[in-house]
Amino acid sequence: MRAQPMGRLGRVDRRSWLGKVRDAVDTLMKHSPSRFAILIFAALIVLFTVLFSLPIASADRQVTPLHDAVFTAVSVICVTGLATVDMATHWSPFGNVLVFIGVNIGGVGVLTLASILGLVISRRLGLRAKLIAASDSNPSRIHVGPVSERQAVRLGEVGGLLATVAISALVIEVTIAIGMIPSMLAAGYDAWHSFWYSFYYSAMAFTNTGFSPNPGGLEPLVGDYWFQSLLMLGVFLGSLGFPVIFALARAWRQPRRWSVHVKLTLATTSILFVAGAAMFLLLEYGNPKTYGQLDAGPTVFQSFFMSMMTRSGGFSTINMHDLNGSSLLVSDMLMFIGGGSASTAGGIKVTTLAVLFLAAFAEARGAPSMEAFGRRIPRDMLRLSVSVVLWGATIVAVSSIAILQITKQPFDYVLFDVISAFATCGLSTGLTAELPPEGVYVMAATMFMGRVGTVTLAAALAASQRRQLFKRPEERPIVG
Repeated sequence: MRAQPMGRLGRVDRRSWLGKVRDAVDTLMKHSPSRFAILIFAALIVLFTVLFSLPIASADRQVTPLHDAVFTAVSVICVTGLATVDMATHWSPFGNVLVFIGVNIGGVGVLTLASILGLVISRRLGLRAKLIAASDSNPSRIHVGPVSERQAVRLGEVGGLLATVAISALVIEVTIAIGMIPSMLAAGYDAWHSFWYSFYYSAMAFTNTGFSPNPGGLEPLVGDYWFQSLLMLGVFLGSLGFPVIFALARAWRQPRRWSVHVKLTLATTSILFVAGAAMFLLLEYGNPKTYGQLDAGPTVFQSFFMSMMTRSGGFSTINMHDLNGSSLLVSDMLMFIGGGSASTAGGIKVTTLAVLFLAAFAEARGAPSMEAFGRRIPRDMLRLSVSVVLWGATIVAVSSIAILQITKQPFDYVLFDVISAFATCGLSTGLTAELPPEGVYVMAATMFMGRVGTVTLAAALAASQRRQLFKRPEERPIVG
């Protein structure tokens, strides 16, 4: 028998090893896509923790403490924006590049995974891939009756959706960055810093992260309404969700062709934006620490800015701890709701809130089903929405209790920062930066669960679907 050359054997062994890895990944994606998503998130966090721990990543060339490196990695990959170190001064150019790359991976790459995740689950259930539910992907449960073609992202269109993710992110970030450069130059920064800061802020706005690369953050730009408007535009576009951008790109001149998901997202987002601004205007116009010293025009503008940023943007022109208690509660509510499904925003998602209100209105009217824009919403969407809300409320409650016990700080400040972590918003009363290591790990876990929780829950619900050939006797408990 003729001996095989060693080089050829090595190539065969490598191919065999790669094939086994590919088969293992395919099996995991097929049988447990929710675990696959968690592994992807965890692997990215471990990788960036190691990178942030390197001396080259810090400005003083010292090793960053493990809890700070872990927290920064989680905040970057989960596009949160909370920090335990000064993001403008602690990191070296290498560290800042890691942050920039990480938020784009976390805000766009992981969402691409979420889209693929929805496709994998939908194939398993025999449904077309959809991104319409109240989570980062839509493993829609069993539908009653036919599914409208224009309500679904068909299997053949997934490639177009993923292309939309990449192209829209690139075009939006570049366009906003170019618009920001004049503001940076006017603020006194040199050409290089103006270019870098503009692209950094643009990425942070579109990914709804909220980090600032310059010392002082938005303080040098507090009177630049053009720059702040661009920030709001980036946050708004990022929070819509890629399925909405995909639908608008295909039929932006034909609103009648928009799906219920697109209409619900746009309508609910607009209502929350205006209502949030009205509440901040009403509650803060007399507060001398926030808007009390501003004229009418700037007060109105800053109220809208605050309303947009509390939804998941993470930027602020005021100190959060200076807000009235009533405004902190309004901020908590807006952060908890978050943005659109399959977007760079966090929270329980606006479509979840919309479905819950539609269910409440249907119950009040005695209607047999939920309806919106001439379409009936399947009842299983209500069950999924309730599950997402309860999952989020449980995370916030447990984390708040832990942080309260660790820090002994006021409840309203703790609740604000915990919801900001869960909803990946990034606003803070200053509590997070002062946390001891054990508190830092609790907040990091909160960010992680907040980012992957809705995806994992939706995937688990869809993957656990099984056929039941019998029904148990029905009995109604007393509710309400």
